[in-house]
Amino acid sequence: MELQQMRYVVAVAETNSFTRAAGRCLVVQSALSHQIARLEKELGARLFERTSRRVRLTPAGAAFLPIARQCLDAAERAVAEVAAAVGEVRGRLAVGLIPSVAAVDIPSALRDFHRQHPDVRITLRVGASEELAEQVREGALDVAFLGLPTTARPEGVEAVELARDPLVAVVAPDHPLAQEPTADLRRLSAEVFVDLPANTAGRVQSDQAFAAAGLSRDVAFEVTNADFLARLVGQGLGIALLPSAYAAQLAGVTSVQVTDAPTRVEHLIWSHAGRTPAATAFLTLLGLPNALRPKEDDPVAVSQVVGGRGVGQ
Repeated sequence: MELQQMRYVVAVAETNSFTRAAGRCLVVQSALSHQIARLEKELGARLFERTSRRVRLTPAGAAFLPIARQCLDAAERAVAEVAAAVGEVRGRLAVGLIPSVAAVDIPSALRDFHRQHPDVRITLRVGASEELAEQVREGALDVAFLGLPTTARPEGVEAVELARDPLVAVVAPDHPLAQEPTADLRRLSAEVFVDLPANTAGRVQSDQAFAAAGLSRDVAFEVTNADFLARLVGQGLGIALLPSAYAAQLAGVTSVQVTDAPTRVEHLIWSHAGRTPAATAFLTLLGLPNALRPKEDDPVAVSQVVGGRGVGQ
């Protein structure tokens, strides 16, 4: 069994095509098919069901796939660890973030990291907090920036709290609320809302706040992209609740302080299983090396460490 064979299996599983997998792996399709057939013979089981219309994993293939990924990750990690032992940082840095992260200037941080460690391949995924946390636990991401309600904490991962930010009402410039210095949840409950999908972390904090106040609201527009959310608000189709630091970056809308607003907490997380050299270098660049990591029950100290580099709240 060879690592290259495992790479071919992963590529076919992810593309659902031998042709596309061969293109990704920069080999001719016949060579890729031959290597997978050799592996199937060695394992004594078919990994893929092949028809003229589609390719899909067999039960044996579904069982083999996560192990293949772990083996490839371990091989990549071994190369990175050897490089780190001689003072070089290589490998990959897979970063995940929510669209509205505001505690860290991500583009600037990644630019600085790339300049310091040009041999590291950086990848970036944008998604919901719960999805990103799961990907960190599975090893698909090295670090992730989450936004959670104050009632929740990241589970199954290492984490530091970066910032706490109250939500503000975001309205169109010509909305009646735009002329008010403040508003409360009762006043907002009479409006139509634009918000994230139900049960996502970014939505839960608002739902919990209205429920705790004994209020209901009309969420007519559900979107997954915070920028598109702001565009709908700017057209007067509804209002939204967004973290104040993020709302301040938006154009074409007006922010209104909410007297009884919920608070969004931003966290930086990484795997319990250990950091890669690239992940360690990234945390160090942010001012969060393990030796300087404050206690988890001291969020103020954490913010001070991050803020020391100018990327904190």
